[in-house]
Amino acid sequence: MSPCCPLILAALPPELLLHLPVLVFVFCFGACVGSFLNVVIYRLPAGMSVISPPSRCPTCGAKLRFFRENLPIIGWLMIRGRCRYCSAPVSPQYMIIELIMGLSFAGLYAILFMTSSSSGWLGDIGGAWWSVNGVFRVWPVFIAVLFLWAGLVAMTIIDARTFTIPIQIPLFVTVTAFIAYPLQALLPHRLPVVQTWPIPAVGWTGFGAAAGGMAGVFVAIALLRLGFFKYSFADYDDYVEEGETLGDYPHARREVLRELGFLLPAIIGIVAGIALARIASGTAPPIFVQALGTTWLGYLVGGGVIWGIRIFGTLGFGREAMGLGDVHLLGAVGAVLGWFDPIVIFFVAPFSGIAWVFVSMGLSRVFRRFRRELPYGPHLALATVLLVLARPAFQSLGNVILPGVPLPEAGLVEPAPRTVGAAPGGMPTGRPRSGMRIT
Repeated sequence: MSPCCPLILAALPPELLLHLPVLVFVFCFGACVGSFLNVVIYRLPAGMSVISPPSRCPTCGAKLRFFRENLPIIGWLMIRGRCRYCSAPVSPQYMIIELIMGLSFAGLYAILFMTSSSSGWLGDIGGAWWSVNGVFRVWPVFIAVLFLWAGLVAMTIIDARTFTIPIQIPLFVTVTAFIAYPLQALLPHRLPVVQTWPIPAVGWTGFGAAAGGMAGVFVAIALLRLGFFKYSFADYDDYVEEGETLGDYPHARREVLRELGFLLPAIIGIVAGIALARIASGTAPPIFVQALGTTWLGYLVGGGVIWGIRIFGTLGFGREAMGLGDVHLLGAVGAVLGWFDPIVIFFVAPFSGIAWVFVSMGLSRVFRRFRRELPYGPHLALATVLLVLARPAFQSLGNVILPGVPLPEAGLVEPAPRTVGAAPGGMPTGRPRSGMRIT
């Protein structure tokens, strides 16, 4: 160890020293995730497995050794951007993505766990739930947030290049959230029980809608696999000219009507779930039940918002509006961030699209071969990031646009006797008492 190291460590604030080991670990974990994202970004659009064969040079096929060429960030620097075996140039994209993911994971950790209410803007982004409980008590949800962040990066790059979003990415994020939130409900917390939740939870009515909707989704998938439903846009590739990514498809209205039929079991399940929830007692559901309902409802609302616009937009204009990849993207966002955030993101994303029009106009004048077209997925991803990092601004804007309207806040639903104005099914009509936000 360098003789300067003890002096540097002694000069650091005690709070930073406490977080430093975990911060370094999170950075390294992010770099490793970035290394895997490079594989995902390259292989999934090509229809290749992300597991085998092992990483190798795309030019000569030489297998990369993990503790040498394949080491995140350092590996690219060690080989100086060239293959050790054939001297072919290796794109700096690999190192850049690894570095970005490492820094962003570490940045998220710092914002959520190293700030407090006295930290001003940064402290308001995460809220007390994260910093008071600490990473070792809330690690399931923290992992879900990190994987959502990584998934948004991968989906943005792939969608921008190919105008498609591989369903495996949002599905992985969604399943992670479905596991993380119930697991989080089983862990002890430092704060009172009604404050031990990072996103708006649901009562019996919300849980009934979520459970019924999810049951309907699984029924629809089973009917699709059994052949009772047909895959929509199955013959789309027949109308795409060679070398193009989009085609002039003439049967868009017919295909989205098939999708509407696919959604009927979920719609029926939601209605039935709400009706059954009315029978439940006025007390709040157990924490574990609220956890399931929270993430399930977020997934249904996120996917449903985009799918509804896709169906009605296509029926109205006769051309495919939005893509199914966008449906799964916002569904994954809802599964992690809760049911209310996808609604906000839906209204923010168009402004990203408008901004891109002006940015792309300027870039196309500088770079003649610059492609100005960009699918909607990257705009949804950017809107998600903006909402996460600028949540205090969005909260203030919401209070200006909707004065006097109580917006959903984070926290569990309290038992009816302690809830101000409990509605049927245990859903509170008053303002939730925790007032904490996830991201």
